[in-house]
Amino acid sequence: MATMVTFHAHPDDESIGCGGVMRKAADEGHRVVLVVATRGEHGEVPDGFLDPDEQLWERRVVETQACADILGAQRLEFLGYVDSGMMGEPTNDLPGSFWTADIEEAAQKLASILREENADVLTIYDDNGGYGHPDHIRVHRVGRRAAEIAGTPRVYQGTMNRDYMIAGMKAFAAQAAEAGIEQPDPADFDNMGKPESEITVRVDVTPWTKVKRAAMRAHASQISEESFFLSMPDEAFDYSFGVEWFIREGQGPGITETDLMAGLR
Repeated sequence: MATMVTFHAHPDDESIGCGGVMRKAADEGHRVVLVVATRGEHGEVPDGFLDPDEQLWERRVVETQACADILGAQRLEFLGYVDSGMMGEPTNDLPGSFWTADIEEAAQKLASILREENADVLTIYDDNGGYGHPDHIRVHRVGRRAAEIAGTPRVYQGTMNRDYMIAGMKAFAAQAAEAGIEQPDPADFDNMGKPESEITVRVDVTPWTKVKRAAMRAHASQISEESFFLSMPDEAFDYSFGVEWFIREGQGPGITETDLMAGLR
């Protein structure tokens, strides 16, 4: 069958926006390869969560392998860069950070994997990295260049549907209040994702929402049971994470695709 390589910035990113298409592809017999730029060194963890002398990145590597197994990835690779932290933090400019990485050098690393796998599909992020995180923006730039080098024919930019998110927040406001979940202000979405008019791919992954939730749980150092992701009611979770959105250059206008692996054998 065909091969999908899905490229992400940090451990846990894959479970949120791409977990459904990963498991769907695997269940349909395709090969799925997960590549992560960093080991998430600057994630946050509760006091006492780690074992004595255990480094956060060590735990996150273990969590990522567990998640990869849940999502059906048959190969997991880390490119070896360091988590840059949120935009504007001093960690952005530290030596070895992904934000400071030479794009051509990083793209060559990814392209070597694309070539080894003879990848048919590559997923990256949109040009704002979904929400402006420097490492996510770097995934977009490095991924596009790697696909050029390797000649990977299909490149999908994972994103969030801003209009869909706002509509869902309004629809589930009462349930959220009853469950004690504080919802964000719609204005907070101005820098998140893309308007639906710019999106070209809508993939229904509702058959895999339970798998996605299990994949998120595998990243226990970053996604707790009390988190927004895991505490929401099932119906709201299915709405929020049962559809995954992408942009493919040259497609559209409007939604023109519903399956990243369509027609590939």
